[in-house]
Amino acid sequence: MNRRTKITVLGAALLLSTAAAPSATASDGERRTAAPRAAAEPKPREGAALTGTAKLHRVAGDDITFSFDAHLAAADKADPMKATGTFEWSHYLDGDGAWAKAKVDCLVTGGKVAVVSGIVTDSDLPGAKGTRVGVTVHDLGRHDRLGYSWATTEDLGPKDLPKCVSSAPFEKVKKGTGDFTVVPWQPDF
Repeated sequence: MNRRTKITVLGAALLLSTAAAPSATASDGERRTAAPRAAAEPKPREGAALTGTAKLHRVAGDDITFSFDAHLAAADKADPMKATGTFEWSHYLDGDGAWAKAKVDCLVTGGKVAVVSGIVTDSDLPGAKGTRVGVTVHDLGRHDRLGYSWATTEDLGPKDLPKCVSSAPFEKVKKGTGDFTVVPWQPDF
């Protein structure tokens, strides 16, 4: 037998013995039960969620950013007021502006639309802390839209704004920045 043939036969023998090795170490019964155990426990789906960050499109060049990390646990899906998380936004033009962060107190989603509200916990805008605000997001892929409860007021609006109240999503997200994701709410009623 020539040298090239001997090397080929030896290589094939090594591959075959390596492939057969796992079957020698685990019985068929052990292999069959290992795989289903890992797949038997899928992660439960959230009751609802709104996540992501985007900048709004403004012709004047305003730098407006909204970020969301709002979740309703599967166990709480009957009560959207048990939602948790935060959302924040900032609005600057020519170096002037403000930012704020809110703690989520309600999240309702339907299809690709979410309405989230929360109490402002931190901000550099005078008088903003303690105010409830609401934001609406329409998750349209690359063309997301957004609205907010203070759209028709000069400030963040009334301190007695009800939970999960906002405006229609009238603002357009700046091209290339939208990555909002809405997990639809599916209550059991």
